[in-house]
Amino acid sequence: MALARVMLADDHTMLVEAFRKLLESQCEVVGTASDGRSLLETAPRLKPDVIIVDIAMPLMNGLEAGLRLKELMPATKLIFLTMNEDSDLAMEAMRCGASGYLLKSSAASELMQAIQMALKGKSYITPQIARGMQKAFINDPRPKPRTKTLTPRQREVVQLLAEGKSMKEVASVLKVTPRTVAFHKYRVMEELSLKTTAELIQFAIKSRILVP
Repeated sequence: MALARVMLADDHTMLVEAFRKLLESQCEVVGTASDGRSLLETAPRLKPDVIIVDIAMPLMNGLEAGLRLKELMPATKLIFLTMNEDSDLAMEAMRCGASGYLLKSSAASELMQAIQMALKGKSYITPQIARGMQKAFINDPRPKPRTKTLTPRQREVVQLLAEGKSMKEVASVLKVTPRTVAFHKYRVMEELSLKTTAELIQFAIKSRILVP
């Protein structure tokens, strides 16, 4: 029986290597990525069965990259890793098509179980987060809306600016002109009635475009 093809996406090199060693006896680790943009570019070529992805990644967060990958590769399973215990974030990840949601503190003991369940078409959520999700749902069963007012390109620009990059640096990452970046920035600020870059950063965090 062929081993499951797994891809790892995290900007912490030591953690990626630790997970690789943990999995390599039971899975085929076909590749790694250190940011959301490289994950989005590399995964379709590598065709992994499972992608284990950190939510808080630079250039494009794991949720955004995962959502786009599910459109390109609907059969590929996503397992999100995070240090963030926010149950709302977990619910958003599951709405993005995740098959698993793990805390990094518990991932070593649960990761293989999550992969096996994902491959069977089931979901695995680390118990600590599952309890929080249940409590949050009881308190308010209405899903918190994703930021729908922004286009994918606008979300890219907002995250990169919120990470502290200059317009020139953002333009280089996105392969557009600084003028195009400025257009997107000021269009977003106008639509959301934001006055300063600080308010734009606050919006990025609140709307989970920039995940701490």
